[in-house]
Amino acid sequence: MRRRPQAKIEEMNIIDRMPTSTENTSALTLYDRSVTSRLLLGTAQYPSPDILGASVASSGSSIVTVSLRRERADSGAGDRFFDLIRSWDVHVLPNTAGCRTSKEAINTALMARELFETSWVKLEVIANDDTLQPDVFGLVEAAGELSRQGFQVFPYTTEDLGVAERLMAAGCDVLMPWGAPIGTARGLANPYALRTMRNYFPGVPLSVDAGIGAPSHAMQAMEMGFDAVLLNTAVAKADNPERMAEAFGHAVTAGREAFEAGLMEPRDMAAPSTPVAGTPFFDLDQTS
Repeated sequence: MRRRPQAKIEEMNIIDRMPTSTENTSALTLYDRSVTSRLLLGTAQYPSPDILGASVASSGSSIVTVSLRRERADSGAGDRFFDLIRSWDVHVLPNTAGCRTSKEAINTALMARELFETSWVKLEVIANDDTLQPDVFGLVEAAGELSRQGFQVFPYTTEDLGVAERLMAAGCDVLMPWGAPIGTARGLANPYALRTMRNYFPGVPLSVDAGIGAPSHAMQAMEMGFDAVLLNTAVAKADNPERMAEAFGHAVTAGREAFEAGLMEPRDMAAPSTPVAGTPFFDLDQTS
């Protein structure tokens, strides 16, 4: 099985520190494709196709996700929707949203590859209807089979490091840990675990997926050193989706630039930002 090199145990104290960037890596490479935007945008639940198109354009996103199972429920409407997506200058990332078994997810991925002529697939295998938590056992099984069939898999997973290692051994070169349960808008529910994951896999493209509710949540993930953010509902359900998409685009860019610039370490004690010695009016009693 393929296994990614991981940090040595004695070096793992870095999980308690802010990740740092030593070079500008504004372009993001996912498998064999380079993309300029680090915001991935879902295409469900928008008020209209026109608003969806305007939102994608204002976000600056170059990757959109599409749920094949949902849209195929009405083949006529689904075909028109897919034609609309294909008319945009974006990469399409089909997903297996709603699949509850590895077999169901594999079959959906095969249909998506035929329809969109892409080897990319965002792999979702859901374990629980209330939390929409990933079924990590079915996820690893499906990822292995799809990788053997030539797919480039983007797995929707938890922040569990053991599951992540198994997914990479199964053939995944990208990981998509959840921020919080899908559609909750709670942001990064476990920032410690996400920071740990980022530092444990320093060379692996990681995108926070699900639970993002505000641009500040996306910025937080990017400041941690995550490579991208995927979201849908926070834009689609906003009062003004087009403006919210633009706000998220700015937040993702700002968060990445802050990470690349190098964030200062948090401190427990105060430190003066202005030195006392040598400043004007220093020790006025001695000058009188």
